[in-house]
Amino acid sequence: MGAGKTTVGKDLAKQLGVTFYDLDWYIENRMRKKVSEIFAERGEEGFRQIEHNMLHEVAEFEDVVISCGGGTPCFFDNMDYLNQQGDVVYLKAAPETLFQHLKMGKGVRPLLQGKSDEELIVFIREQLQKREKYYMKANHIVEINPMVSLDKVNMTIDDVKKELGL
Repeated sequence: MGAGKTTVGKDLAKQLGVTFYDLDWYIENRMRKKVSEIFAERGEEGFRQIEHNMLHEVAEFEDVVISCGGGTPCFFDNMDYLNQQGDVVYLKAAPETLFQHLKMGKGVRPLLQGKSDEELIVFIREQLQKREKYYMKANHIVEINPMVSLDKVNMTIDDVKKELGL
């Protein structure tokens, strides 16, 4: 959360002339419910099963860029499956970078609402500690810096394209 997956993914897809899919948006569209509603109705286990199924659906599409939720690689065989399907890029960011990005949009994300700055940085560090072992399985890793301007976003996209040999 906060690494810029959707921002970078959208712009990358546009530059490559392919379709962009945000997995959470895809799930919401197919299920006709918000992710938060699915969580409330089915719990995390139920949501993760839907997410897994929808990931397999979207990953079969050709010529696409997919942005996955931060938890997606951490369940089932999702990361191994993604690596087999295409080029997976982990946008690796320091906790401080994620903090800067999330602080800008803190009110929009239910998991972050009501958190103080100190609580937010602790939350970020805890999430990274739990998830990074899965993220590091990605077949491409691009270190990112704060993307606080369009120029910074474009630099990140250029780094991703370079890593992918494009």
